[in-house]
Amino acid sequence: MILQALTRYYDILSKDPESDIAPPGYCTAGVSFALNISAKGELLDIFSLLMQEQRGKKTVDVPRRMIVPEQVKKTSGICSNFLCENSTYALGISDKHPDKPEYNLQRFEAFRQFHKDLLAKADCNSARAVIAFLDGYDPRSGRENRAIASHLETLLKGGNLVFMFRDAFVQDDPAIRQVWEAYKAGKDSVMGQCLVTGEIAPIARLHASLKGIRNANPTGASLVGFNAPAYESYNRQQGQNSPVSEKAAFAYTTALNYLLSSANPNRKFILGDTTVVYWAEGGKNEYSAAFAGLFEPKYIEESPTGVEQQKKAGERLGKVAEKVRHTQALDVSRLTEGLDGNTRFYVLGLAPNAARISVRFFLTDPFQKIIDRIMRHYRDLEIVKEFDNQSTYITVRHILAETVSKKARDQDAVPLMAGAVFRSILTGAPYPAALYYAILNRIRADMDDSQKNIRKINYVRAAVVKAFLKRKYRNQPQNPIQEVFCMALNEQSTIPAYVLGRLFAVLEKVQQEAIGTVNASIKDRYFTSACASPASVFPVLLRLSQHHISKAEYGYVSDRRIQDILGLLDVEKNPIPQRLSLDEQGIFVLGYYHQRAAFYVSRADKKNVETNSPATE
Repeated sequence: MILQALTRYYDILSKDPESDIAPPGYCTAGVSFALNISAKGELLDIFSLLMQEQRGKKTVDVPRRMIVPEQVKKTSGICSNFLCENSTYALGISDKHPDKPEYNLQRFEAFRQFHKDLLAKADCNSARAVIAFLDGYDPRSGRENRAIASHLETLLKGGNLVFMFRDAFVQDDPAIRQVWEAYKAGKDSVMGQCLVTGEIAPIARLHASLKGIRNANPTGASLVGFNAPAYESYNRQQGQNSPVSEKAAFAYTTALNYLLSSANPNRKFILGDTTVVYWAEGGKNEYSAAFAGLFEPKYIEESPTGVEQQKKAGERLGKVAEKVRHTQALDVSRLTEGLDGNTRFYVLGLAPNAARISVRFFLTDPFQKIIDRIMRHYRDLEIVKEFDNQSTYITVRHILAETVSKKARDQDAVPLMAGAVFRSILTGAPYPAALYYAILNRIRADMDDSQKNIRKINYVRAAVVKAFLKRKYRNQPQNPIQEVFCMALNEQSTIPAYVLGRLFAVLEKVQQEAIGTVNASIKDRYFTSACASPASVFPVLLRLSQHHISKAEYGYVSDRRIQDILGLLDVEKNPIPQRLSLDEQGIFVLGYYHQRAAFYVSRADKKNVETNSPATE
């Protein structure tokens, strides 16, 4: 399913002149330098193709992306690419194994022989110039060459090199392209039925590497591959075990590398250790722009190279995503204006693994269904804010950030949780229980710290608790806690856990009014115990509150409020339970948050919250 979708997407991209997708037999690679040679094979100069790119606050040099002959998948052996190689092969120069001079010589000799055999078939001056260079160049004295010496430090870093002859790149010469394409077509391959297309065609032994996946091998990783005898059923080695034709293997790897690259205007984003890419069946970027804008992801600091590509990317994104990022309310009808809701949309999450890339999730649905589920996610999270400047729409990255201690060095969320949360949003399923437990654990462990911007119970944590419980009970025959799934305080609710949460917030406020800020408030000392086993804590807190009420200027107001809340508990039916279940602990947190927020909401704001509170689903 994944390979078929990517193969179809390649067919769409190949018909789009703006995509700059590589044709069959070629690939897109980063190139750092061009070796400018004369007709006699002399190395006249080395031109840098590095381009400056802004990444965060730094400006870095990045290779220029070019379409070059398809590169081989490097192993521990010696194997040369055609007309695009690093300095070890193209010049016989590297800083690897300085005690083994044959290391560089063997690789240059493989590069020389491979190119001489192929270029001898091309009747053009460019081919003859490269052959002349290979015959006349001596890698043992290469470092002494003036052109090489001026760029030696950068060359040794491993960037790719191409040849340039008479102000043109050699790989673009029509005669050389014809020779290369004939070579690719004439390679010996095992014939078989392709699992992707169903056609009888040459089967790919190795699939091209994928680059751009966070924490994966920087030289590239595989999505499909077999590297142990245990996988070789019926003597089917490597690619024959899951036969994919060379055409389909090229198509899906090229399309996926494009989605992962900076050339894609709708760029990948990161959730935990998962790299997420997405595309629409028809290839229109407006769908992807709207999707990315709705999620407001944390993009990787990666921009299209060059002014023209940046301009092109900006035009493709259009005004839709910008509208989403800067407005306070989402008008979905305007956001999706002109877009066909029946268009199939794809979202693919990839994570690094030891052997090959792991697929965290692959989701596909009509575009309108995905939009509806994203908006339901935001509606489920709606809750009264603590401060006016807080985001109306709580994104996935906001949620995951609350599962990690602010004091931890590694601020990344648990990898599997990130993928599970994302999947639940796009499928409309309940949020993973691990998310709920992680939030409760942070509430238990954290203490308020204004200097480090830590709040034991904050806007995002309360919203996640509410949304988790709401989704958990949504499709159950009976929903006994429906009344607490509101944006703001529900003063009529008689659910014990909710009432006790409210009571704790009132007792905390009484203490603040009586003695002001203290080093350890009752929330710091008693909240975790009160949330789990209230019967052992609340009698102590109620006795303590009488001392605070006597000291507070308006203590009688708080005393009356405490009595009103206690009146909601059924005295004859265990008014203060011995223990609260995990779900009830979440309800306790909601009651506390709602009551605390109500203290600081004006009457006008309170009326506005009640008016805009979403209808029960």
